[in-house]
Amino acid sequence: MRYEFRDTVRFSEVDESGYLTLTALVNYFQDTAIFQSEKGGIGFDYLKPKNQAWLLASWQIEIDHMPVLCDEITVATWTYEFKAFYGYRNFVLYDAQGNKAAWANSVWFLCDTKYQMPVKIDERSLAVYGTEPRIEMEYLPRKIALPGLGITENGSTEGKTQEAFGTEGKIQEAFKIEKHHLDTNHHVNNGQYIDMAVQYLPQDAQVTRVRAEYKMQAHLGDEMVPVVFEDGKLWTIALNNREGKAYAVVQLTIK
Repeated sequence: MRYEFRDTVRFSEVDESGYLTLTALVNYFQDTAIFQSEKGGIGFDYLKPKNQAWLLASWQIEIDHMPVLCDEITVATWTYEFKAFYGYRNFVLYDAQGNKAAWANSVWFLCDTKYQMPVKIDERSLAVYGTEPRIEMEYLPRKIALPGLGITENGSTEGKTQEAFGTEGKIQEAFKIEKHHLDTNHHVNNGQYIDMAVQYLPQDAQVTRVRAEYKMQAHLGDEMVPVVFEDGKLWTIALNNREGKAYAVVQLTIK
């Protein structure tokens, strides 16, 4: 079932040039999915007693143009497929003229938060969400390959030094996870990883595509060690722990 809502781009959601930020775009998409679940009676209050939550496995976001301050926008979402514990969901953000400003594919899974394992989606949720045809777009793989020297097949940078990455991957200064990074699931919200990655782009970079693969949860006090790979207009940021295992990998294509 398709769900949509209308809104106005706020001052708190734009960058220094007055355009909607990437973080705000991701939040709009995420909020739309939450609104649909809450309106359908299968949201937070339905899942929490069952020790369940929807977690994001991956994003692929395509951006044509960003709305500006005070633009009226419409955000829509729908699920197009379910497989066991996976749900596949599209998003579209329309500008005031009804044109597609940005659109996305996403993969979610239903998780037992007590035992930290996937669980099968129940019939009530399947009935509420339903399915609609998926949007026409290029669907890229969920997994993101890391370029550069010293990267193992599963994306680990374990045991590697700055020199091991040569000029392709640069280890950045580590930082700790703070309270403002967390959501109701008590781990870093998916949008926060993208916001972290954007900080390593050139100042005036315009993002046209976002890919994000989420590998493991980061919690309050955990240490994040970013490794940045630059390949022309393609920037890949591995957000790792101290052991070199990735919490998430974010890939950004810029103009």
